[in-house]
Amino acid sequence: MIRPWQKISSKLIGDFRIFTLRSDLKISPRTGREHDFFVLDSVHWVNVIAVTPDQQLVMVEQYRHGSNTVELEIPGGMMDPGETDPVATAVRELREETGYEGENARLLGRIHSNPAILTNLTYTVLIENCQLRHGVEFDQGEDLATRLVPAGDIPQLIADGKIGHSLVVVALYHYELWRRGIKTA
Repeated sequence: MIRPWQKISSKLIGDFRIFTLRSDLKISPRTGREHDFFVLDSVHWVNVIAVTPDQQLVMVEQYRHGSNTVELEIPGGMMDPGETDPVATAVRELREETGYEGENARLLGRIHSNPAILTNLTYTVLIENCQLRHGVEFDQGEDLATRLVPAGDIPQLIADGKIGHSLVVVALYHYELWRRGIKTA
């Protein structure tokens, strides 16, 4: 049986605006030996599945510094300080990044972003009947182009590597499960 590891100590290593890095010293329940682990504490993230009345997904293209690539993604972002509702964050992010608004916003799923090193969750929120109603309001570090993509094209775009952000693929899978009538936790 797999058991949790006991934490002996935790030390802050650095604060880097969008995450903090800490070192946790833990004891293996199997061997009794101490091991040092690095953990990134980050705020929760939200991904938005925004669907237009004609079943197109509102998507964005943006440059990603980690991979040095332009990625086709769904809108989304970090929950700002004080935000506790991923659905409200999703509505805000969709409007800011694309100018689109919709109705019937609701949570489709959540997932641990990367449980090996990250403490946060990524939420998937569905917003239906989205229409362009506003101009965009980019953050200083954002440069996005909005694209409408037929929902039926998504599986092939993933298969072809045109959509390659792992958390976006998970969000699109939550959407597919919802379309099939399968509820997620």
